[in-house]
Amino acid sequence: MDTLAAHRPPVQFPGIRVAVVALLWTVLTSSALQAQTDGTCIPVAERAGRTFGCFITARQELGRLPETPPLFWHLDVYPSRVAAAAAGVARSNVVESLGRVWLFTIAPATWRPRGGTRVARIGPLPLVPADSIAAVYMEGVFKPGMSTVVHRHDGVEAWFTLEGSMCLETPEGVLTQAAGDSGVLVRAGVPMMLTGTGTTPRRSVVLILQDASKPRSTPAPDWTPHGLCSRPKP
Repeated sequence: MDTLAAHRPPVQFPGIRVAVVALLWTVLTSSALQAQTDGTCIPVAERAGRTFGCFITARQELGRLPETPPLFWHLDVYPSRVAAAAAGVARSNVVESLGRVWLFTIAPATWRPRGGTRVARIGPLPLVPADSIAAVYMEGVFKPGMSTVVHRHDGVEAWFTLEGSMCLETPEGVLTQAAGDSGVLVRAGVPMMLTGTGTTPRRSVVLILQDASKPRSTPAPDWTPHGLCSRPKP
C-alpha cells in the first residue's frame, strides 16, 4: 500500500467549485421566483405569511352584462368598510387590499360614488359573451425579476400599480406600467407573462372580468415569450 498516497490531501479545484455553486444558486433562485406564483393565484385567506405572489381578494358574479354603454373598472378608496359599502351599487365590491379599503365597481364611464377618493378609472373593458360574468379581484406583490408562468384568461385582465413597476409580454408586444400610470389591459385569450421590474417590489391591484363558468386562469404552452421584459433598455 502506498502510505504516502493514502495520506495525500485531495486535489482542490476552487474555480470549478465556485462555478457549480453559482449555477446551482441561479437555478434555485429562478425557480423560486416563478414558483411563488406557480401559475395560480391563491385566496388571500391562504396567504399564511407569504409576502410575494398573487392573492385573490374577492370574486363577485355579476350576471349578464350589457355591451352598451361601455363598462369601466372604477377604483375608489374609503376610510372604512362601512363607508365604502354605503357608497356601493349592485356591481360594487368592498375589498381590503394593500393597506387600503377599496370600492371596486364595474359601471359606465360617467358613474361616480358618493364620497371616497377616486384613484383610477380603467377601460373600456372588452367583454366576452357569457350568460354570467365574474369579477375576480386580486393583489400582486412581486420582487424585481419575479415572473408568472405563461398563461391566459377567459376574460379581460386589468392592472393598477401602486408601487414599483411591471412589464407584460404578449404576442402583440410589451406593455409596461409604473406606479400611478393609467390602466393596462389584456384581452381575453391572449397569452401573457408578467414580470416585476425596477428596483423595488411591485404592488398592484388586479381585475379579471371573465366568463363565470370558466377557470380563472389556464396555462398557455402554445406561445413562448422572447424575454422582452428582462432585456435592458437601450
